[in-house]
Amino acid sequence: MTTTSDTRYDPAPQRLLLVTGLSGAGKSTALDVLEDLGWETIDNFPVRLLKRLVTEPEDSAEGTRAPLAIGFDSRTRGFVPSEIIALIKQLASRGTLAITFMFIDCAGGELERRYNETRRRHPMAAGRTVHDGIAAERELLEPLRRWADIVIDSSSMVVNDLQSQVRGMFADTDNATMTLTVSSFGFARGMPPLADLVFDMRFLDNPHWVEGLRELTGQDPAVGEHIQRDPAFQTAFEQIRDLILTLLPRYAAQGKAYVHVAFGCTGGRHRSVFTAEAMSRDLREAGFSPTVRHRNLASRAADEIEGERR
Repeated sequence: MTTTSDTRYDPAPQRLLLVTGLSGAGKSTALDVLEDLGWETIDNFPVRLLKRLVTEPEDSAEGTRAPLAIGFDSRTRGFVPSEIIALIKQLASRGTLAITFMFIDCAGGELERRYNETRRRHPMAAGRTVHDGIAAERELLEPLRRWADIVIDSSSMVVNDLQSQVRGMFADTDNATMTLTVSSFGFARGMPPLADLVFDMRFLDNPHWVEGLRELTGQDPAVGEHIQRDPAFQTAFEQIRDLILTLLPRYAAQGKAYVHVAFGCTGGRHRSVFTAEAMSRDLREAGFSPTVRHRNLASRAADEIEGERR
């Protein structure tokens, strides 16, 4: 007797977010945030081609389908609200898609202000005022607004507020990451151009002027011991660490994808290197994963760079 087992892979529904709203309300901003969160995004996509775009389960390898966000508005070809709603209902009936519909609204007066500031032409204001164009578009889009799962009113929002709200709705907190870099550098060899936080460690006693330490670096234990003996080091280090640990979650909440913390000393070989290494260890213990870079570690030790001995 032969028993046949028919085991099939049943993939999770693909996430599909449809984004529309009034022109100038923030659709492009929302799509930019979603792209930063790892979504595949397409703006002003012809709605009639939506069926062809959405991936069928059998066409995708297991676990490879990224969530998809599609933006469209009154400028999009084939934009007929009743037909869009009917198409979305048809797609939802498949059972292979988890569809969410988001509408971004904004008060007419605020939209007029935005268009007047940017001097852009409203897409439905040809031959008429911006006010009339906004009113016509609002009337056209009203069925979609009533049907939407999510309605965001951006009237009182600045761009950052809208970004934060979209991020809070759609960020995968388990996979959200922020790239953190901790570096050292020498002020005598120029400031780092892209650092977010810069700390000057030149208030500490300079190992360059200590016999036997000059040719070593902040990665050598003897240099570290010398720096830690400076009465100012421990208090300053802890205060800087506490500040960084306070700021990093705030940066993450604002959607900052890259943070660069730089420590500088005169030549970039001793005090800044040791502090950057020590700070990176503490940040790892706090749950972060910093990349450590030492810009001037391999530079030549030179009295003329270090200046006069204190």
